[in-house]
Amino acid sequence: MNPPASRALHQGMFVTGTDTGVGKTLVASALVHLHVAHGLRCAGMKPVASGAFHDGQRWCNEDVLALEAQANVRVPPQWVNPYLLRRATAPHIAAAEEGVAIELEHLAACHAHLRAASDCVIVEGAGGFMVPLDARHNTDDLVARLGLPVVLVVGMRLGCINHALLTQQAIAARGLTLLGWVANEIDPEEACMDAMVESLQARLRAPMLARLPWLPGMSAAQAAARISSTALIDATT
Repeated sequence: MNPPASRALHQGMFVTGTDTGVGKTLVASALVHLHVAHGLRCAGMKPVASGAFHDGQRWCNEDVLALEAQANVRVPPQWVNPYLLRRATAPHIAAAEEGVAIELEHLAACHAHLRAASDCVIVEGAGGFMVPLDARHNTDDLVARLGLPVVLVVGMRLGCINHALLTQQAIAARGLTLLGWVANEIDPEEACMDAMVESLQARLRAPMLARLPWLPGMSAAQAAARISSTALIDATT
């Protein structure tokens, strides 16, 4: 087993992606699973979730449910997901349709509650690093407000190198730390996968925490088994 992560990751991290649909929820859930496996009290958080379904009792979001399934801290659901929006579109558009004002201070307060109740909190963003939350704020404003290091999920497909490097630049411009990145092979037809990974390893100024192969239905536990606790610890010490 990899070395315990507790001494390095007690405060948590923010999981973002090069785009939507690149595997952020899988990686965030895997990170929660990994921390729990190392004996930590770990909670997941999805500050803003777009796209909801009704299970007969309440409105739900698949990403939120995935994070809750791996956590070992039982907290009010409104802390885990302060804003649940019905339409599966950009948060600021869905919020405007519902007349909802997404407030950064409310998100920060919910995160503080989670921090007080746990050893670490894994926060998953919506879409990419610069996705708008309202007319004035983007997701990067939220990450800066929370002051968390960032894990970048790179959806390995044509165009991802440019997206990853631009995201790295945006993270640095906010004075934030890119803790590490995950190569998630979402395009099984990509013939240059190894070369793309090598290019990113040479250009991203953070360790590759995992390389996730194309595996439909991969579980959080399976993904967690591929994440290097050693790389996480090295990145934060």
